[in-house]
Amino acid sequence: MNLHEYQGKALLKSYGVAIQEGLVAENSDEALSVYHQLRNETGTDFVVVKAQIHAGGRGKGGGVKLAKNEDEFKTHAGNILGMMLKTPQTPGGLEGPGKLVRKVLVAEDVYAPDFDACKEFYVSILMDRERKCNVIVYSTEGGMDIETVAEETPHLVHKEYIDPTLGLQGFQTRKVAFNLGLSGKAFKEMTRFIASLYKAFVGSDASLFEINPCLKTGDDRIVAVDCKVALDENALFRHKDLAELRDTDEEDPTEVEAKSYGLNYVNLDGNVGCMVNGAGLAMATMDIIKLSGGEPANFLDVGGTADADRVEKAFRIILRDPKVKAILINIFGGIVRCDRVAQGVVDAYKNMGNINVPIIVRLQGTNADIAKQIIDDSGLEVHSAILLQEAADLVKSVLDN
Repeated sequence: MNLHEYQGKALLKSYGVAIQEGLVAENSDEALSVYHQLRNETGTDFVVVKAQIHAGGRGKGGGVKLAKNEDEFKTHAGNILGMMLKTPQTPGGLEGPGKLVRKVLVAEDVYAPDFDACKEFYVSILMDRERKCNVIVYSTEGGMDIETVAEETPHLVHKEYIDPTLGLQGFQTRKVAFNLGLSGKAFKEMTRFIASLYKAFVGSDASLFEINPCLKTGDDRIVAVDCKVALDENALFRHKDLAELRDTDEEDPTEVEAKSYGLNYVNLDGNVGCMVNGAGLAMATMDIIKLSGGEPANFLDVGGTADADRVEKAFRIILRDPKVKAILINIFGGIVRCDRVAQGVVDAYKNMGNINVPIIVRLQGTNADIAKQIIDDSGLEVHSAILLQEAADLVKSVLDN
């Protein structure tokens, strides 16, 4: 689950991480009130207006602006609130529709008063699945696309692996500060920053923290100017307060709807919709689709208790995608009997009507033979299979036609 910048910063601050202070606003009146409050607290007219959407590259798209006085602030806040912000990370990229900006973060200008003495770094924490441990990735080249830095100057990207049985050690925080070229007060500040950041990462069961830029200010403070926070959804039951921060307006509406039905759904760019029970089987099914010459249009796990109602809801979600040219249903009947699923498929097909794409159903497990008979006797345009290879061949056949 992704957090907005202002939410992520509040989380970091609760663990003692120094952040760029600011307040969020949802309309122009709120924004102006926040501006006056922040100006009184900081003693300066300089503030930054930052669009709050779940996407990076906001500055390049015009979603981050520095205001040097109240008139500039009103202009920037008015322009950003309600805009459709396009960045390389919004749906469709720069050619897509963009994302509606519903909130702005009005933040202090941490670069003042000595901009030239500031230095931007990149710091992130995530899991290295190959090594089975957390890793701190950091670079002196902050404020830039880290992918470009890694590709063109890989020697400027450092990694510090954390032994899960020992946790982050003091010598590792000092190593990070040393490799970033810091000394004196800034060195000590960075070691504290990294220690607090890692504590927040572990404490919140996060899957990603990305601080870009992580700023050394003119007076040698280390501050998180921006942050991207992704939380592990599987651990949210331990963090009810964080679960409440979910902003469904920033998520794919189809995925949100599917979740409300108890379906695990992820939208993809292919042409073959798939409906499966079990994540592992779903991954195998997506592989089969690719091997048959197609591309999966979605990941959809209906779970182990699929019934007619859930199957019908899954059907409707898949068919909403205009790119879908065929649907492959691949169910292993363990907890649920195959004949019940087959009947659910037939009932859903009849209830929905006007299904104009071919449907391949592969049911294996308990009562698979009975299930195949139900499909074959239904009189509907549904192709049945028992072997996985049969299903793959049917997918290829309907795509070729």
